[in-house]
Amino acid sequence: MAKETSMSKEMGMSREMSMNGRGGHLYMQTNEVKNAIIHYHRSANGTLTEVERVATGGAGSGTFKPISGQESAPNSFEGASSVILSPDRSFLFATNGGDNSVSSFAVGDQGTLRLIDTKPTGNAVEGKSGTAKSLAYSPSKGMLYVVHSFGPDHIRLMSVSSEGKLAPRMERYTANTPEKPHRVPTMGVLSPDEKFFLVGTTFDLPIAISGTYPDGSPILWVPGPDGKPRSVASNAPDPDGIVVFRVNANGTLSDPSFQDGGGGSPFYIAFLHNRPDTFIIGYAVGDGVSMGHIDEDGRIGVSKVVPIDTRRGAIAELCWLSVSPDDRLLYATVFGYSDVTTFLIDGPEIRVAKDPACPEVEGDGTFRGLCGDVSSGPSDNWVSPDGAFLYQIYGNASKLVGYATKPDGSLEEVTSIAIPYNSPEGLAGF
Repeated sequence: MAKETSMSKEMGMSREMSMNGRGGHLYMQTNEVKNAIIHYHRSANGTLTEVERVATGGAGSGTFKPISGQESAPNSFEGASSVILSPDRSFLFATNGGDNSVSSFAVGDQGTLRLIDTKPTGNAVEGKSGTAKSLAYSPSKGMLYVVHSFGPDHIRLMSVSSEGKLAPRMERYTANTPEKPHRVPTMGVLSPDEKFFLVGTTFDLPIAISGTYPDGSPILWVPGPDGKPRSVASNAPDPDGIVVFRVNANGTLSDPSFQDGGGGSPFYIAFLHNRPDTFIIGYAVGDGVSMGHIDEDGRIGVSKVVPIDTRRGAIAELCWLSVSPDDRLLYATVFGYSDVTTFLIDGPEIRVAKDPACPEVEGDGTFRGLCGDVSSGPSDNWVSPDGAFLYQIYGNASKLVGYATKPDGSLEEVTSIAIPYNSPEGLAGF
């Protein structure tokens, strides 16, 4: 008992130090065919040092991108939150998109990981890879919500024991509508009060189905039911791009409500830290961000999209978001442009602070975004708990880059570390 108390005390001290400008820990999944979590130590000046690679016991997709059928491309699943920590930082959860499974880890002293369990989500793998890609965890319900790119069973549930063991459940939920049987959700997020589960979307028809032109560029317009051209992007124009589920007392979900996401492809949903009914949406096709609110009945309202500069070409694919701890700055990853844009959150308003906030990071020249630009495919980002540093994955450049954040929204590179080519995704830390 004395040893257990001592370990708990040391663990608490380690975490307290990381939260007070003395560094911390960062985790990323390699998404390689033999998937692993890379654990980095984060120093007080923002630099990263790899500590360990811990196998998940599951399979990633490797460089293969199921969403488009490309043999090698970054951002494999068009998703976010594939690696998450429980609020008390005792557990880390990660998807294994290749074989549709989820892994749970105990987070120990000095942030080290110990694999607890790996269980299938319940969705069979069809073809070369599965598509499990986004996680949300309800500590009050002991429930894990797993989002898949391809349906119809987009959302599966797992019970989580007090020891971190996973128990797949039979419930299954869809983001499809009767008229749209091939929708692609991007991520799921719980409202801070854990009463609602919100799902963002990107395509009503994935590029793997719509196909590509002879030059390799994606087909983004297809014939609609009336024979007229229709965008494959969600919420464009049908106002149904965000799916809202009420969370029942036992952690299961109610029937979905399909609501207006405010712009084309409402990809990412990030709740503010200090306003639990307020969230920000990042639009992959709408090329900007907006502010949303959710009421006690689960109805959402979304403000006008604040766009970035798209002179380089639309669609910019603004996808991932991180909100500073004080809710003042918003960091948005622009996948097609290979950089980050910073927005200022000022009460009920959002405006551009720095566009771009950092120099473009070049890839190897083999990948192009939807706008046609050569891109290094930046995907998931994460901001440190003190707001001092932002970390950004650049898959096609094989880099994880860390930036010091500045009051005006600009970003100054302080570290860059080599990561596997094209496959990595997911960032979480403390």
